[in-house]
Amino acid sequence: MPAGHSTGRSSLSPRARRRAQRRTRLRRTILGSAALLAVSATGYAMVPGEDSAGVSGKPAAAARTPEAGESPADGSGAAAPQGGKAAPVPKRSSAAPPAQSPVAPKPSTAPTSAAPSTTAVPASGPGTFKPSAASGPPQGAGTALRWRIEVEENSGVDPDTAARAVEKILGDPRGWTKDPAYAFQLVGPGQQVDFTVKIATPTTTDRLCEVVTPELIGETNCRAGHTVVVNLKRWQEGSPQFNGPVDEYRALIVNHEVGHEIGRGHESCPGPGQPAPAMMQQIKGLQGCTANAWPYSASGTYLSGPSVP
Repeated sequence: MPAGHSTGRSSLSPRARRRAQRRTRLRRTILGSAALLAVSATGYAMVPGEDSAGVSGKPAAAARTPEAGESPADGSGAAAPQGGKAAPVPKRSSAAPPAQSPVAPKPSTAPTSAAPSTTAVPASGPGTFKPSAASGPPQGAGTALRWRIEVEENSGVDPDTAARAVEKILGDPRGWTKDPAYAFQLVGPGQQVDFTVKIATPTTTDRLCEVVTPELIGETNCRAGHTVVVNLKRWQEGSPQFNGPVDEYRALIVNHEVGHEIGRGHESCPGPGQPAPAMMQQIKGLQGCTANAWPYSASGTYLSGPSVP
């Protein structure tokens, strides 16, 4: 047979042919498995998981526990990325998820306060009054003027507490008892009095005081006959013209109106920078004086000013 020609038959023995076929099948299996592994790895890399950055290549955001009461944006429990579209959520196994440790609630940082809340002053009331049951000894060297306090019902002011506050004002060494001619005594219900102190809502005060001046409606106090009428608004809030605590302005109300009861008239500012007299209508302006609640200074000097005709 000429060289280079074949009859198409293999010169290998049957056993050799079977070995060659097994090697061929093994190579195909190895190549197919390698190709399958490469395809699987590529597909896994293209599906973003919970801790990955997705296809953008950006680092994943740190995990965050929602605050109490906060709802996830898409209802899935995962926050949406900044671009506005929610990242795809991979399918999860039907097996129960691993248990997570409970998140302890964060301690509250809201400030706490033991102070009572401020109650709005009622503009009007029923016009009926509840008297205080408190009483006390005479204060001062003169013949004591007997007085009682009454508080309009539903005003929020306790009559006995208010009575002790007024008693303290009238007995202060800077008050009218500094003059030995004057003295005062708080008496209880049913006893005869020389004058009464009434704490009334603004509307009731206007009625009792017959207030007609527009700028004073709902704002002022007065003495009507032998009744000292204290405006509830002024008692609770003070006055924008008075630079001092509410307790000091209450002293000014009492000293001014009781001053009228003992025969004192209005006075005006004695000069810029000097204390305003207690008998000055300080609610109308200080005229250059400084706010002052007391008839006398701590050293016993009467704080007077020019009389107002």
